[in-house]
Amino acid sequence: MTTPDATDATDRLVARTSAGAVRGRREEDLTVFRGIPFAAPPVGEARFQAPRPPDPWDGIRDAYAFGPPPPQEAGIQGRAALLDIPAGDDWLTVNVWTPDTRPDPSAARPVMVWIYGGAYKLGHSGSPGYDAQHLARAGDLVIVTFNYRVGIEGFARIEGAPANRGLLDQVAALEWVRDNITAFGGDPGRVTLFGESAGAGSVAALLAMPSARGLFGRAVAQSVPGTYFSDELARDLASAIAAEAGLRPTAADLAAVDPRTLTEAGAALGAKMAQRVDRWGQVAPTVTPFSPVVDGEILPTTPWQALAAGAARDVELVVGHNAQEFRLFLAMGGLLGKVTEQQASAALRLFAPGGGAEGEQAYRSAFPDADPGELYERVQSDWLFHIPSLRLAEAQVAGGGRAHVYELTWPAPGAGGALGACHGLDIPLLFGTYTADLGNLLFAGAEVTDEARALTAVFQRSWTSFARTGDPGWPAYDPERRLVQVLDAEPEVRPYPEETSRRLWESHGFPPLPLLDGGAGS
Repeated sequence: MTTPDATDATDRLVARTSAGAVRGRREEDLTVFRGIPFAAPPVGEARFQAPRPPDPWDGIRDAYAFGPPPPQEAGIQGRAALLDIPAGDDWLTVNVWTPDTRPDPSAARPVMVWIYGGAYKLGHSGSPGYDAQHLARAGDLVIVTFNYRVGIEGFARIEGAPANRGLLDQVAALEWVRDNITAFGGDPGRVTLFGESAGAGSVAALLAMPSARGLFGRAVAQSVPGTYFSDELARDLASAIAAEAGLRPTAADLAAVDPRTLTEAGAALGAKMAQRVDRWGQVAPTVTPFSPVVDGEILPTTPWQALAAGAARDVELVVGHNAQEFRLFLAMGGLLGKVTEQQASAALRLFAPGGGAEGEQAYRSAFPDADPGELYERVQSDWLFHIPSLRLAEAQVAGGGRAHVYELTWPAPGAGGALGACHGLDIPLLFGTYTADLGNLLFAGAEVTDEARALTAVFQRSWTSFARTGDPGWPAYDPERRLVQVLDAEPEVRPYPEETSRRLWESHGFPPLPLLDGGAGS
């Protein structure tokens, strides 16, 4: 809704963007703006294309409600979890939490821009777990969150459309921040990007993308997934998705289907992927046919290659992971305490560096006392999050940049502590949203203790200090000492805790995931 622009220029609830004026709401000591378009709705002729500038508006637009989520499957952060969110096609919107909207460069605050995760197929910036009020207050800075296209709309590699549209949306959001954040009291010269899981994979991709250079000076990558697709694999997966809908993998064909029903084709393929290890290899058991594509243009190389070559040496980096990343997926799949020797052996042969019997034996020798469940969890934690995260720091240092590394080891209190420091635990700890979204599982039935709140204070102090000064409060990583910040009830700096795994993966380069020969022509 827009109202006539008759507001005095000193009204702190109004900010003027390049597309028009917006009015936020005062929420205690913050002004919050929700649902501001940073790009035009990607529908009609704009469907499956790079984002386009938003249509300007007259008067003052009320920025009171989050924009609608991008089309996606239901899931932890999917449609089933969304409440009081408007419908519509205006998926590409930003939200701003600011202590002060005065566009005074001398008083401008650092800006932190959040990218949500969700396996590149789920996610919405309006999810309650990403409520940024506590983080904005803790650091006295401006927080921006935004939507980007996920799933088929954002990442399917189809003819007649650019690759990595979800990443292009992220670049457009960062350009909006560069051009408009001064009106919200933020400093466009002090922008820190931060994200978790697929959000961290997006951060890593943006570090490698020529189109994103200069849009941020610092970055935090929480649990970087190692999955980047080769062009051949991405096109094959897109063909399989289109086949589920009885269509060709072209923008023209897919654009004829409503985006909210097209998500069903992606979900249908995801349910079958594990049966095609012969064709899709390591990505098959992940049940997500979406990831950034190393297409040679928008994303020229993997992040590790780009950083090692110095592509982001001017960007200061914090990167890390959680100690028991994969345990969340064990719990969600009902496998906690139930993994068989056969399942462990199959996982070791598929994911261990070198693969096959040799890879399996290397892990069994390195962890001789581990039971099947521990081996199954360990190799997938290492392959999917641990080593890719560490390697990003190592690549940054090799390329002449600076990186700080952390590991979260404090166990989630939910489920009697059985979840450990699992994937996603850093989100409620960082945002202080213990009973929202994933926090409902990780803190279920448990009191939010003073210990948890103290760890949240450490997270918030470290992240916002890094955004303000470039120093998170612990030493930079170097390949000799390998010092990292271990985040637990008593945080401490010590050598990287997963040294055994680090050695196992020492010669693995994390190339783009390939399309295999098995089942060719099927």
